[in-house]
Amino acid sequence: MIWAKQKGGKEQQMYRKYVKRSIDIILSAVGLICLCWLFAIIAVTIKLDSKGPVMFKQKRLGLRGKEYNIYKFRSMCVGAEKLGVYSDNRDVRVTKIGKILRATSLDELPQLVNVLVGDMSLIGPRPPLTYHPWPLEEYTNEQKRMFDVRPGLTGWAQIHGRKDVEWNKRIELNVWYVDHCSFFLDIRIFFVTIFKVILNENNENKSATVKDNNRDLINK
Repeated sequence: MIWAKQKGGKEQQMYRKYVKRSIDIILSAVGLICLCWLFAIIAVTIKLDSKGPVMFKQKRLGLRGKEYNIYKFRSMCVGAEKLGVYSDNRDVRVTKIGKILRATSLDELPQLVNVLVGDMSLIGPRPPLTYHPWPLEEYTNEQKRMFDVRPGLTGWAQIHGRKDVEWNKRIELNVWYVDHCSFFLDIRIFFVTIFKVILNENNENKSATVKDNNRDLINK
């Protein structure tokens, strides 16, 4: 697919292209430097808790649908991804330290590297797997608009239900963000995210996150 020219006024396009990226570089670099001690502690606890690498990488869909490797602290046993996507906090594949990392979202910290190199942004739609909820070619043209911006550590959909929201609705929220992206919206998402992480809200899949009947209606 040849991506269409991004929508939005000149100010929004300037923010997306220059200001937002500059903020991402500065804050991700500062974050990596300031949190290096925490990275070391987490790495040691992961190694002591279970066999396998400290880091976990996985293919995700990024800007304009391009695939890239997302980085996380490993929270599941080695090879767990071959048995399907993560279900909920009762998933037996999650390690002891992994449960803590997931509950506090600390497993996501290595994505600061993704932000620094330009794969991701601090704020934006969460990047989907290459095959879940469905392959890129099965997204509608409207749904593909969520890939008009870099994926983020957190986004509009995450502060409106996070894992409780079915994927069709998540994509709608992501597309809304693309159309309304601004500095003040990103600030709002940032602080609401911190609040929700502290309360550990909507951080568990409680029901099916892909409803084929809803999807069929959207594709018609």
